[in-house]
Amino acid sequence: MLDRSFQEITSNIKNAITRTQLEIMTDANKKLVILYYNIGKMLEENSSWGNKFIDNVAMELKMSFPNLKGFSVRNLKYMKSFYNEYKDNEEFVQLVAQLPWKHNITLMQKVKDKEIRKWYMNKCLEDGWSDSVLVYQIDTNLYDRQEKAIKHNNFKLTLKQNSDLATNMMKEPYVFDLIELTEDYKEKELENKMLDRLKNILLELGSGFSFVGNQYKITVDNKDFYIDLLFYHIKLKCYIAVELKAAEFKPEFASKMGFYLTVLDEEVKDANDDPSIGIILCQNKSNKIVDYTLKYINKPVGVSEYKIFDQLNKEIQSKLPTKEEINILIDIED
Repeated sequence: MLDRSFQEITSNIKNAITRTQLEIMTDANKKLVILYYNIGKMLEENSSWGNKFIDNVAMELKMSFPNLKGFSVRNLKYMKSFYNEYKDNEEFVQLVAQLPWKHNITLMQKVKDKEIRKWYMNKCLEDGWSDSVLVYQIDTNLYDRQEKAIKHNNFKLTLKQNSDLATNMMKEPYVFDLIELTEDYKEKELENKMLDRLKNILLELGSGFSFVGNQYKITVDNKDFYIDLLFYHIKLKCYIAVELKAAEFKPEFASKMGFYLTVLDEEVKDANDDPSIGIILCQNKSNKIVDYTLKYINKPVGVSEYKIFDQLNKEIQSKLPTKEEINILIDIED
């Protein structure tokens, strides 16, 4: 009893320290970004001084603050652009103040549409992306794959609640970092590579996914069946079964998934869990065949294509987040 009380006390102290550290970092970042915004405003308002004005300001700041970084000519020009970008939109000013400076520069440079930029900003805040992860998500067109893509599922017909959340979870296509696959890989090799890169896969699947197991065994009438990958989705509060198909979609894939979902609902899920969801990932598909198939499946199933990085250009591959950055991101979410 004493040990438990001690552990609770020390755990509470540690949590308080962690929360305070995060609050200090968040507040410091907000003040720094607002400082850069205000400096950008002063630079813009005095731009009539000529072409060398910013160069001279940078030199003066370096002399006055020799140990202070962040006030190079290039960064001062970013500050001026930053101010001009958001000076007429108070909503954006409040939003950008929550993001690190490097994230803001990346978003200004790479996402010109401000509504799409706002979408990426909110995703950064929701999922805690590093700058490298942000660059990767932009370069692999996450907005188009997740927000704009026509997604093929029957969630509105089969889910009483959270159908929109389930639909928004889907991407078209999914993009996986599995470049070591052989040219004529089989489904088992695909699954093994995905397990080797599980943290990368969780990053691509999105926030809320928790890995339960692979080749998850379900037994019916003394016969064993195996689900390729099984996850639990914290936000949807349900199991998500993922089947991998190194082939074009066939209607029988959905029937098999419907069977798996029925067993999960009847024998695995808790009474408080929502109905299980199935995702079938295929190399390619006929959207019309998928839509006709899912129309008459009474379990929630979504079908998407997947791509692997050796099918993408080398520029995108070079900008992948490092293993360390992904580990940090997953640890934060845990």
